[in-house]
Amino acid sequence: MVDGEIMAGGVNRVERRGSRVLRPTGPWSPAVHGLLAHLRAAGFTAGPRFHGLAEDGREVLDFLPGEVSDYPPTPAAASRTALLDAARLLREYHDATAGYTAEGWMLPVREPVEVVCHGDYAPHNCVLAGEHVVGVIDFDTAHPGPRLWDVAYAAYRWAPTTAPGNADGFGTPDEQAVRVREFCDAYGLGRADRAGLVDAIEARLHALVAHMRAEAAAGSAAFASHLADGHHLMYLSDAAYVVRERARFEAQLLAE
Repeated sequence: MVDGEIMAGGVNRVERRGSRVLRPTGPWSPAVHGLLAHLRAAGFTAGPRFHGLAEDGREVLDFLPGEVSDYPPTPAAASRTALLDAARLLREYHDATAGYTAEGWMLPVREPVEVVCHGDYAPHNCVLAGEHVVGVIDFDTAHPGPRLWDVAYAAYRWAPTTAPGNADGFGTPDEQAVRVREFCDAYGLGRADRAGLVDAIEARLHALVAHMRAEAAAGSAAFASHLADGHHLMYLSDAAYVVRERARFEAQLLAE
C-alpha cells in the first residue's frame, strides 16, 4: 500500500497514510473519540487510538495491519477459530466499556444500558491475522445499550444466521445453530439472554433496515445505493428466517 491510498469498503471514504488512517467525522465523533481513549485506559488494545483531527477536519486513527473480510467471508473469517476469537474479543470490548458515558451518539441509546455497543461488530469491521481476530475498527455506530443487542448482530454476521438464499452466508441451518451456540459460549452469554437471542436478531435486523431508510431519506448516497441494490430485502429475509428456524436455534442455545 502507498500513502494516500483510498481503502475499499464501508460507507465512508477512508484514506491511509502510513501508520494512520483519515476518516470523515460527524456529530457523534466526540463521543467515539472519548470511547477510544477510555478503552485504551481500560487496557483494551485491539481498537485504534485517536490522534486528533487533520487540517481538513478528518479524524486521524491508527491503521491496524491485517486482513479484513468482505462478503462472502474469506475462509479465514469463516473459520471456527475466527468465530470464537470474535466472540471473546467482543466480550473483552464490552467489559472495557464499563463506566464510560457520553452524549451525542449516532444511534439511539437502548435500555437497559449495560455496555457501549459497537453497533456493527462483523467480519467487515474486524482485522484478522490468519484465522485470529486481532482488531476491531469503525466505531461510528457505537452507542449505549444491552449486551444482547450487540451480540445479536454479531451472531448474525459471524455464525451466520442467514437464510439459504443469501449469497453472503454459509452453512446449513444445523451448522449455523451450532456456531451460534459456540459464539455465545465463547462470549459467556447468560441463559436469559440466550432465550431472547432469536427475537433480538430479528429486531436488530429490522432496526438496521429502518436506519438504512432514514439515512437514504436524509441524503446518503451510499445507503440509497444499498436500498437500490436490495440489501434491505436480504436483511428482512434473514430476519424472517431466524424466526422461522427458532426451534432449531434455541435447541442449541438452551441445551444444557
